[in-house]
Amino acid sequence: MHQDDWIILIFTILFIVVYGAYKTRKNKNIRSFLKGDNSSNWFTIGISVMATQASAITFLSTPGQGYYDGMGFLQFYLGLPLAMIIICMFFVPLYHKLKIYTAYEFLENRFDRKTRTLGAILFLVQRGLAAGITIFAPSIILSTVLGIDIKILNFLVGFLVIVYTVSGGTKAVNITQKQQMFVIFLGLFFVFFFLIDKYPENLTISKFLDYSRSSEKFKILDFSLDLNNRYTFWSGITGGLFLALSYFGTDQSQVQRYISGKSVKEIRLGLIFNGIFKIPMQFFILLLGVMVFVFFEFNTSPVNFNPQVISHLEEKHNNEFSVISKQYDKINSEKRRLQENFLVSEIDFPSELNSLQTKEKEIRNDVKELVSSTENTIEENDKDYVFLHFILNYLPKGLIGLLIAVIICAAMSSTASELNALAATTTIDLYKRNHNQKKTEKHYLVATKLFTVMWGIIAIIFASFGTLFENLIQLVNIIGSIFYGTILGIFLVAFFFKRITSNSVFYAACCSQLLIFLIYFNIDISYLWLNFIGAVFTVVLSVFLENIGLFRR
Repeated sequence: MHQDDWIILIFTILFIVVYGAYKTRKNKNIRSFLKGDNSSNWFTIGISVMATQASAITFLSTPGQGYYDGMGFLQFYLGLPLAMIIICMFFVPLYHKLKIYTAYEFLENRFDRKTRTLGAILFLVQRGLAAGITIFAPSIILSTVLGIDIKILNFLVGFLVIVYTVSGGTKAVNITQKQQMFVIFLGLFFVFFFLIDKYPENLTISKFLDYSRSSEKFKILDFSLDLNNRYTFWSGITGGLFLALSYFGTDQSQVQRYISGKSVKEIRLGLIFNGIFKIPMQFFILLLGVMVFVFFEFNTSPVNFNPQVISHLEEKHNNEFSVISKQYDKINSEKRRLQENFLVSEIDFPSELNSLQTKEKEIRNDVKELVSSTENTIEENDKDYVFLHFILNYLPKGLIGLLIAVIICAAMSSTASELNALAATTTIDLYKRNHNQKKTEKHYLVATKLFTVMWGIIAIIFASFGTLFENLIQLVNIIGSIFYGTILGIFLVAFFFKRITSNSVFYAACCSQLLIFLIYFNIDISYLWLNFIGAVFTVVLSVFLENIGLFRR
């Protein structure tokens, strides 16, 4: 990177960390540390909720998702606005009335301690894993840029997050997230206009859309009933709804963002703000991925975007790679000829180009198979490297530093929320609830900060053993979907089935979680459906167990 990029990157990151730590350094008690003295307005809540979900994974993986699979991933978010309405109607008033620190306090209020503990542990497991992944994502970037070992970078990123999260708690997270979201949107809009400027002069908006649609990148809605298809209208409106309900309504990393609100009205406005703008934001990020795809259609793209793959092939399989490269270059030469005709004529997208794109995909798959057959430590899947490659190789100096700062800021905002929530749940639901001796507010404040450090270290360790899955954003959602359905089922019973007692819901939840594990590891089904199955099974089995009186007390 150029010196200017380093200046912009370092200044942006240090300013956010130092400013957040300084502004929120005076936390006198645990209420101030975990709930920010209930001082957050609707805008702060809305931005904080959005920033918590928009991790570095969003800005690394989502453009790659758009590049390879088009806009279909947007269906994942179709259930979110409805989920926001339900949460505003039923969850928010009760949480605010009870003055809870964590969502799982409500479960003991409604059921008993063991149900509360079960909900808390399920959250800690899945969110603890996710925190490691959100640290791992920006480390990929810096490792590629600097050539430094990922484990060292995991430590540095994790350390920066721990500093201001321990210093200021919830208030620090909320304050820094507003600055981080500003940097994020600034960087993304710069990329958007840069891409428009670099397109061929004859590539009009209509031709861009024709090219994208013909390349099957603009198919947003899929109404098929195929359960193996991850992203359809039906999986989004059902599984996506249940996932959003669980994530925003029962996941402490989100609940903690809005229970710090001044009033029920402010909280509701903040959540509705998120519900309105989340889908457009994801649409924009996916659109950037499609725009990058079109950009590389008219420019030279590598046969694999992961630089480690290219280096490995050049070193270990030079002869095979030379043959593949020549085939790839030949296809691109033929594409250029057809693209020139497409730009100057009024004809429809030539079918020959579709055929060449298919051959290009086959060559990319051949490269992946060649790597996987001989090397297990290199990730041949390059979805998470597409946007990074574009940033590092095509953006002008200064803008590169800003975009890398965007991704790191996103990682920090999401990780900070997760550590804050993990520490809160550990302190309130496990340590304080099961600690027989009464301690001072200062004691629990110190304990919460120590738990923040502990979870930060655990996240760093997990990140150090992390590896790229098919796609990081999918990995996070899969981990969540394995646990979210069961957790949501417990809360649905608590809210809407007043006659069901604690033992029935507890054992139903345990059976539900076991069922989800069996389904995930043995049946090929879209992970979004796991949220629906887990929630419905927990509710139905709870009703059944209560009616037969097997565990009734």
